[in-house]
Amino acid sequence: MCGRFNVTSDPLTVLLMELVGLAHPGPDNFNAAPTETIPVLRLSESGEPEIVPMRWWLTPYWSKGPSTKYSMFNAKSETAASSPAFREPFRKRRCVVPVSGFYEWARQNNQKLPYYIRPHDESGLLLAGLWDRWRNPETDERLESFTVLTVPAAPEMSPIHNRQPLMLSMEDARHWMDPTNADFESLISSTLPVAMDAVPVSSYVNNARHKDARCVEPIGAPVPLEGGAAGAAATETGGSSAP
Repeated sequence: MCGRFNVTSDPLTVLLMELVGLAHPGPDNFNAAPTETIPVLRLSESGEPEIVPMRWWLTPYWSKGPSTKYSMFNAKSETAASSPAFREPFRKRRCVVPVSGFYEWARQNNQKLPYYIRPHDESGLLLAGLWDRWRNPETDERLESFTVLTVPAAPEMSPIHNRQPLMLSMEDARHWMDPTNADFESLISSTLPVAMDAVPVSSYVNNARHKDARCVEPIGAPVPLEGGAAGAAATETGGSSAP
């Protein structure tokens, strides 16, 4: 799953300028949680990239309105194409969620210990998302919201958690957003696009009200997670994803 991430305009502006020529609008949020508003990248109706604030908890266009009754902040890649809530966004409304890194909690000795997962060079990540637009027909209130697509964990990630967000390379992110791309499902893979680190952090991050840089302060040595070409090769030659 992916239930928290770090969104900081530096380094994300550098990443987005290279990807689409747009700066990250902020604000910084070192501990973004579901139902919060997050800047999301998509293609406009005219095909131009745009960064739009969206609620992190997808509200389907056909629903009665925003709700947290069902867990809609993540969508499993294995079932998104057939899910009533996700199948139309999966086909037509794909987006990219730029993050500096994300958090996962590893179960060790009957405890859940938080790790901050980030690129080794701290350059930021591009997560695959789905978005939708809900409208209240009586008041014309409108809400745009998104969910993060998840996949089984890569072998490098599986000791920490059995699932991970779908992380895209720069080129794959462009194809993912393109609604005319009929081959987008080929982009779904349980790999790490770059070399990454799992950084142990304190339980301070457990509280979603904590939004400052203390959330990412290490309390131990980073654990290297091999990614990029080397990680992909390892997966193809025998590594299998965790169930």
